[in-house]
Amino acid sequence: MYQRIILFLLISIILSGCSSDRKSTAKKGLQVSDNGHYLTKDGQPFFWLGDTGWLLFNKLTREQAVQYLEDRKQKGFNVVQAMVLHTVPSVNIYGDSSLVNGDVSKPAVTKGDSFADAEQYDFWDHIDYVIDQAKERGIYMALVPVWGTNVKDKKVSPEQARSYASFLAKRYKDKTNIIWLNGGDIKGSEAMKVWEVIGQTLRENDPDHLITFHPRGRTGSSEWFHKAKWLDFNMVQSGHRRYDQDTSAKEKWHYGEDNWKYIQRDFNLEPVKPTIDGEPSYEGIPQGLHDVNERRWTDADVRRYGYWSVFAGAMGYTYGNNSVMQMYNPKNKDAAYGATSSWQEAMNDPGAGQMVHLKNLMLSRGVESYLSRVPDQSVIAGISGGDGDYYNRLLATRSNQYIFIYTYTGINIPVNMGVLEGDRVKASWFSPRDGKITKIGTVENKGTHTFDPPGKQRNGNDWVLILDKI
Repeated sequence: MYQRIILFLLISIILSGCSSDRKSTAKKGLQVSDNGHYLTKDGQPFFWLGDTGWLLFNKLTREQAVQYLEDRKQKGFNVVQAMVLHTVPSVNIYGDSSLVNGDVSKPAVTKGDSFADAEQYDFWDHIDYVIDQAKERGIYMALVPVWGTNVKDKKVSPEQARSYASFLAKRYKDKTNIIWLNGGDIKGSEAMKVWEVIGQTLRENDPDHLITFHPRGRTGSSEWFHKAKWLDFNMVQSGHRRYDQDTSAKEKWHYGEDNWKYIQRDFNLEPVKPTIDGEPSYEGIPQGLHDVNERRWTDADVRRYGYWSVFAGAMGYTYGNNSVMQMYNPKNKDAAYGATSSWQEAMNDPGAGQMVHLKNLMLSRGVESYLSRVPDQSVIAGISGGDGDYYNRLLATRSNQYIFIYTYTGINIPVNMGVLEGDRVKASWFSPRDGKITKIGTVENKGTHTFDPPGKQRNGNDWVLILDKI
């Protein structure tokens, strides 16, 4: 009898230890959270704050790359989205070509990697160097294997894609700061076979790194690949056009500037996967992209896209800047989309410094509150689910410890109280412009209460109403 009890206890302890080991192992590195909606790193919440440095590998020297990465680290960014092959072939600033005879299945790799020896240091060595520098600064590199235009132009066959993706996966599977962005500004329905091959090949040869698909403007990866086994999280590109410039009427989801609608849709899909707006309107880019005489998107606009999408349930947000994404150098006179500032100057545009406030706010309430957070428009009273016309839309997110409600225009916020436990709640205003908090005081936690944000109602007078459980 006693022997059976002792044996049972020993087996229970062993199984408990094994279970604990599996659980801790599963949480090492960058992972999807247990509830499927967010990311964790080593078991702690990971808020993706990305920057689009698309042409980082092509246009910057080693010294410039370090300058860029150090700046982004200081501003709180922890992900950089970059193209491996912008063109087929691609050539970097040192004159090194990526491919042999423009064949994607034949990367131009030399023996050795010494920067002092031009015969050794090749295109891929340069990418390795930048990835390692990013790692030293706590930055993940979200890599697009080959930009969609090249595939659309039939420069990449499924057979070539398989060979190339295998090369990438094997070369970078041991780098701990890699995320894969399949696609590249293209619909998944265009050359779908190639995208499926790349996704599957990356997963087969690199099982530990997360994979998504970077889609065309006003579309999302979930339209084509949500149930694909290789896709770990969804990505949308909400695009660069105003409401009145929208050309997406024929798309499956016709949402205009309302990027929160893409996130809302993805958030409710089965199976549950995280989602993010990986390309909203860039700071400093013309509205509508192609007419350089149009007014430009500002820091206020990129804040709106950020808070709208995150409060709708996104796992993070990717910021972009017109000059930085193309690493524009005025001396080269090759500006796209009317870029005028150098990338060095544009790194300090106001929006870039404001994005960290969103990250800090979302991480400010602890692990449990972060991972249990849900979008919840029912806390907004008096109007249907926070509906306001266009920029007057209110977005709410909460856990059982707090409620955050974002207004872009500073309109009054009517709240259904009593969602949080307690007779009273602590209320305050959070400024997305500088991250400062202004106390309102304690408020009775029943009925309906209307909060009046500081300042006059106008676009860009944005605030987050914070209600904390006492």
